[in-house]
Amino acid sequence: MPIRSRETAQRPGLLDRQRPLHAVLGGGKLADILLWKDKILSAAMVAGFSIIWFLFEVVEYNFLTLLCHILMAVMLILFVWYNAAGLITWNLPQIYDFQIPEPTFRFLFQKLNSFLRRFYDISTGKDLTLFFVTIACLWILSAIGNYFTTLNLLYIMFLCLVTLPIMYERYEYEVNYLASKGNQDVQRLFNTLDTKVLTKIPRGPVKEKKKK
Repeated sequence: MPIRSRETAQRPGLLDRQRPLHAVLGGGKLADILLWKDKILSAAMVAGFSIIWFLFEVVEYNFLTLLCHILMAVMLILFVWYNAAGLITWNLPQIYDFQIPEPTFRFLFQKLNSFLRRFYDISTGKDLTLFFVTIACLWILSAIGNYFTTLNLLYIMFLCLVTLPIMYERYEYEVNYLASKGNQDVQRLFNTLDTKVLTKIPRGPVKEKKKK
């Protein structure tokens, strides 16, 4: 294990961040879930997704059947709750308890638009290295998709989302050291590829605009 020096510990990490990981992940409830700050909610999310995966992949539940059963169960619970509230000291259920807050949708739309802008910038080929890396990653994902169902792949991605950030936070220095070594090797590989292949790709002449 390499000796951690004060200078090395102060270098930017794998994410080149100057802020805490909680702030990098956007802060708020989502970051609390990913970093297990709220252990009950994080565990409930993992349990919920695991149950959904088990019902569809192991029990082979039909989606429409499961959805109808869930809605029927919710309707029965609300019916009993609403009509028994007058007999027992329960508060009546309010519609606001079941509404999704607008900031949640706003956050999702912002992330989606940011992804689309980034995808457009990469697709234009302004950075050829990033363009070919993205193509290679998509090809690898498409190959992996042949061996996994969509639900299995989504479940694996979800497990990565709720485990990798907390593991990175705990073992940040070790991960940064290995990532920096790997990044140097990859950079040398791409420099060789750029020198021997990309720079030799013929490009069409740039047409100058006619001055009126």
